[in-house]
Amino acid sequence: MIYLDYQATTPLAPEARDAMLRWLDGPDGKGFGNPHSSHRMGRMAAAAIEAARDKVAALFPPGGKVIFTGGATEALNLAIRGSGSDGTVSYSAIEHSAVGDTAQAAGKAHVLNVSKEGQCTTKQDVPADVRLIAVMQVNNEIGAIQPTIDWHRKAKENNALFLVDAVQAYGKMEVTSADMIAVSAHKFHGPKGVGALWVRDGVELTEQQTGGSQEGLRSGTLSPALIAGFGAAAELAKERMAEDAEHVEALWHRARNMFDDWELNGSADARYRGNLNLRKDGIDVARLMSDVRDVMFSAGSACASGSGRPSHVLKAIGLSDAQAKSSIRLGFGRYTTLEDLELAARKLIAAAKEQGI
Repeated sequence: MIYLDYQATTPLAPEARDAMLRWLDGPDGKGFGNPHSSHRMGRMAAAAIEAARDKVAALFPPGGKVIFTGGATEALNLAIRGSGSDGTVSYSAIEHSAVGDTAQAAGKAHVLNVSKEGQCTTKQDVPADVRLIAVMQVNNEIGAIQPTIDWHRKAKENNALFLVDAVQAYGKMEVTSADMIAVSAHKFHGPKGVGALWVRDGVELTEQQTGGSQEGLRSGTLSPALIAGFGAAAELAKERMAEDAEHVEALWHRARNMFDDWELNGSADARYRGNLNLRKDGIDVARLMSDVRDVMFSAGSACASGSGRPSHVLKAIGLSDAQAKSSIRLGFGRYTTLEDLELAARKLIAAAKEQGI
C-alpha cells in the first residue's frame, strides 16, 4: 500500500515510538506510574511530562504556556468556550468543524469569507462586539496558508483574542503569533490521542472540564507515554524541519507535473506543499478509490468522509457541488518516497482514463 493521506494522520516516527515504550512498561519496567502521584514512580512520570512539555513549547512562540489535551478538538473547545461568552466569535469559512461547530454552539458566530484561492484576508469587517477571531494557519483540505500575522494585528485593533488552529503547520513551519494556538501530535509523526493548547501569558481562560484540574485548566490523568511521544516528535520536527520542507517541495513539483491536466484547488503559491488537492471534472471519485485500493488518498477531509456532503472548504472557494465531489486530496511528507509517489500517480491517472475522463 502507498500512503498519501498525510493531512488525515501521519506515520508514527520511530523516535516517538521509542520514547513512548518506557512509559508503557508494566511491573518489571516500572514505567506505568500516575504522573499525579507523589511517590517516586509518579514523580518520574511527571518529570517525563515536563521534559516533553519543554520540547513541545520549543516550536511555539516565546511567552506562553503549553496545556496538554486529548487532541486539537479539545484544545479548540477550551480556547473558544473558555475565553468567554459575551460577544461574537468570527472564524474563516474554511475552518475545521472543531472551530466552526464550536463557535456556533458557544454563542454568537460570524463567518469570514475566503477568496477562490482559499485566502481569508483582513479586507473585511468583523462585528463590533467581536471577542475572538479564529483563522487557521494552514487549511487541512487545500493547504492554503493564511495571513495570520495580519489577523492577529486586526484582532488586537478590535480588542479581541486571536486563535489559530495550527494542526497542519506545527512541526512543518514556524508557528504564527497568536493569543492561543491548538495542535495535535498525530499530524506530525506523533501519537494519536494527545494535543496541546498554547496560551499566551496574560490570557485568562476558564476551566471547561472539571474533576481534578491536573493541567490547571484541564482535568484528567495525563498519559506519560503519549506526551513523551509528542515531545519526541516535536524535537525531531525541529531538528529536520528544513530537510522535511525540501523533500516535500520536491515531491510537490513531481506530482504536480504528473497531474498536469488536473485542476488545482486553492493557491499554488500560498500553500503548504505537502497538500495536493486536485479536480478532474466529471470523475467518479468513489469509483477511483475502489479501483485504486492500494493507494491511500482522500476525497475530502477525514472528519467528514462518508457524510455524502460536498466539502465546505471547496464550496467556500466557489466550487459547485459537482466540482467539489470531483476532487481528491493527496497528502505526502517525510516518509513518502519519490518512487511511491510516482507509482501512485500513474495508478490514479490510469484509473481516471478508464472512466473516460
